[in-house]
Amino acid sequence: MNDIDEPLPPDDLGHRVSEVFDLIGALYRRGLRKLEQGQDIEGVSVGVRSVLVLLHRYGPMTVPQMGRIMALTRQFVQRMVNDTLDRDWAETTPNPAHQRSSLIRITPQGEAVITAVLAREHALNRQVGGGELTDTELRACTRVLKEMLRTFDHVDVD
Repeated sequence: MNDIDEPLPPDDLGHRVSEVFDLIGALYRRGLRKLEQGQDIEGVSVGVRSVLVLLHRYGPMTVPQMGRIMALTRQFVQRMVNDTLDRDWAETTPNPAHQRSSLIRITPQGEAVITAVLAREHALNRQVGGGELTDTELRACTRVLKEMLRTFDHVDVD
C-alpha cells in the first residue's frame, strides 16, 4: 500500500488517471448538456460561448490564436466566429501585426450575452460540493488536470 503523500508507482498511476479520465468524460458530457440547455435561454451554442469567453477575457485575437488556445481546428473556430459575427456579438478589425488575419473583437452586445451566460454558470457552480470543498482540494484537482493536459500538449488538432 502506498502512503497517501508519496508518488504512485507507474502502474497504479495509470489506473488512477484512467479513473479521472472516465470522470472527466462523464462531467464533460453532462456539462455540455447543461450548457446546451442554456442555449435555449441566451441562444449561445457551446462553441460560440467558448469564442465569446476568450474575447471577453483576453481581448481581440485572430481565429488561429483562438484555435491554438482551445486546441480546436481553425475551420471549426472560424464557423463559431462567423456565428458571433452574424449575431453582432463580435466584429472584425484590422490586425496591425498581420494583414491577412483580422482581429476579432467582442461587441457590447457580445459582452452582455457572455456576462449573462457566465453569471448563470457561476450560480450553478456555487452549488458544487455543497459548500464542503476546500481551496486545497481544488488546487490539487487543478494540479492533476494540468499535468494530464500537459501529457497531451504534443497532440495536433489539425
